Amino acid sequence: MGEIEEGEVDHIITDVQGQKCALMCECTAPEGISGKDSVPLLNAVLKNPICKLYRFPTSDNKWLHIREQMSESTLSFHVPKELINLHIKEDMRRNQDLKELGDLAPHWDNMRKNVIAHCEQMLNMYQDTLADLEKHTGSSFKSSCSKGEKTLEFVPVNLHLQRMHVHSPRLKDALYDVITVGAPAAHFQGFKNGGLRKLLSKFEAERRNTGYQCIYYSPENTAKAKEVLSNINHLQPLVSSHADLLLNSASQHSPDSLKNSLKMLSEKDRVWTNVGKSLNCIIAMVDRLLEKEDSSSGNKKSENDPSSAACMVSHTSGDWYEQLYPLIITLKDCMGEVVTRAKQSMTFVLLQELACGLPQHLMLTLRRDIVFSQALAGLVCGFIIKLHTSLHDQGFLQQLHIVGLIVQYEGLLSTYSEEIGMLEDMAVGISDLQKVMFKIIEAKSNDFLPVITGRREHYVIEVKLPAKMFELLPQEIKEGKQLHVYPVLFNVGINEQQTLAERFGDTTLQESVNQENFELLKEYYKLFTEKMPPDWLPHFQEQNDLKGLLENLHQNIQVKKRKNVEIMWVAATICRKLNGIRFTCCKSAKDRTSMSVTLEQCSILRDEHQLHKDFFIRALDCMRREGCRIENVLKNIKCRKYAFNMIQLMAFPKYYRPPEGTYGKADT
Repeated sequence: MGEIEEGEVDHIITDVQGQKCALMCECTAPEGISGKDSVPLLNAVLKNPICKLYRFPTSDNKWLHIREQMSESTLSFHVPKELINLHIKEDMRRNQDLKELGDLAPHWDNMRKNVIAHCEQMLNMYQDTLADLEKHTGSSFKSSCSKGEKTLEFVPVNLHLQRMHVHSPRLKDALYDVITVGAPAAHFQGFKNGGLRKLLSKFEAERRNTGYQCIYYSPENTAKAKEVLSNINHLQPLVSSHADLLLNSASQHSPDSLKNSLKMLSEKDRVWTNVGKSLNCIIAMVDRLLEKEDSSSGNKKSENDPSSAACMVSHTSGDWYEQLYPLIITLKDCMGEVVTRAKQSMTFVLLQELACGLPQHLMLTLRRDIVFSQALAGLVCGFIIKLHTSLHDQGFLQQLHIVGLIVQYEGLLSTYSEEIGMLEDMAVGISDLQKVMFKIIEAKSNDFLPVITGRREHYVIEVKLPAKMFELLPQEIKEGKQLHVYPVLFNVGINEQQTLAERFGDTTLQESVNQENFELLKEYYKLFTEKMPPDWLPHFQEQNDLKGLLENLHQNIQVKKRKNVEIMWVAATICRKLNGIRFTCCKSAKDRTSMSVTLEQCSILRDEHQLHKDFFIRALDCMRREGCRIENVLKNIKCRKYAFNMIQLMAFPKYYRPPEGTYGKADT
């Protein structure tokens, strides 16, 4: 059938024997993209859908009707372009700050010139990359054949939504989504020296060991310093705003308003000496003004007493304003000086940080930006789709703003050869997603693409909803509450290279990643059970179910068992029960990923929708032979064959092997 144009859909109705019963082309997209349920939001982020229909028997001799759908995402290119734009602006500001440090001693000045020269080279490279991406037209996904292209290195590999819509005779219709994407990794940069996890650790160790050559700042201290600077920048407009309110109260000659304004001003930030002294002067002046006001009010015993009237002190609103105005100006000047000095100090810290290990430091920043960009594109796609499908689920919406959203990544990379580096990149890229917050806003135009703001330490993704959809949200979200995500990664290598790693190599990276992320998942579960009101918890006996599943996952992570894919199955089940977003990743999201998502779909049909147990394998083979995933292979390599050979498949777990006749092409 080949690749289809946007808006066209291939429909195949397939029975359990794998025979084609009917074939037709439609000019409309399937439900949920351009059908009756469609909304502009999904049309903005999904395109080029492919759809397959199946009919499978149930254990009680009924029929399951399944719609399998796969769509590209425009966010594959939109998110990297937004992100690179932010990097360029941030790096230009940093370079300008370095230039504005003023006169420095010769040693520091030479260091500054060296840093600026290297940073400007990097800046030019980011600008060139952005220009290349702006020129890109046509397909909205990056094929596996292009994963090593320099101009596309910020773009995720083979990003798709894989969706299964189940209509069963006795149960409510159900929708199951998985985002499939190549493992976020810097393929063009290569893996000769490992991936980010190893490279960052090695870089920090080298910086510590050469601390005598340059002042060493730990990542924790540098991050804390940047946070302090961020807080100062946040406080400055607040202090200025409260100071203006104080002047406004003075001009109105309102004692109560003056007291309230002073209280709000006093609550911000007395921690800097000069600012504190200036604030004390303002407090003393306000006290004097209020004392005079009280005194004049006390003398006003009777309106008919001429002696009392004679003793009254006449105050105009101008008296208060004029006496407070110079003190407010001094406070603002002091605050401005604090911000300027803090920025200069932080810039000086940054100068030393960049200089120590230059240019390796910048290359690591580049690699981290590349991997993060790929990871973020998938996350934003997953968040928008999850939000759209769950807008009528009040339990989910409460969970979203009270606790946040769990995002579970299933990795199928081996811990052997280059894929070790890919897993090291992926682990850092997914961990970095913790610095992302989502904010939902009402769309004011027909542009529904998300907007990204922030800098490398913290990003906010603004997701736009049409007015009718926006009204469905809880008040807290409508008022702009930022929403947390909790990304976790579990990896189990399943191919022949993992066999070599288990017998002759090293699997400690996989063990460490799984153990660390289990602890993160446990923390989310604790938050979930502590913060969610009992009446909002999901519908069945979630508490006991989830607790047992977590114990099961922990045991499987601890046990020394080769290719223990049960880790994947249990982690995926926990994610679905926690209303999370599911991702499945291998090197290219093409072959191993296809085996995994089809297995997951058939397992769900068996466990949740009573698929007849005798037809499980035939249903699995049917999906792999005729379904969306073989179309994904065709889109990527122009060949309808999974990239396995017979020798490789002998090393695969039983249920991850495709049917005869569907494999044989070399990997790309």
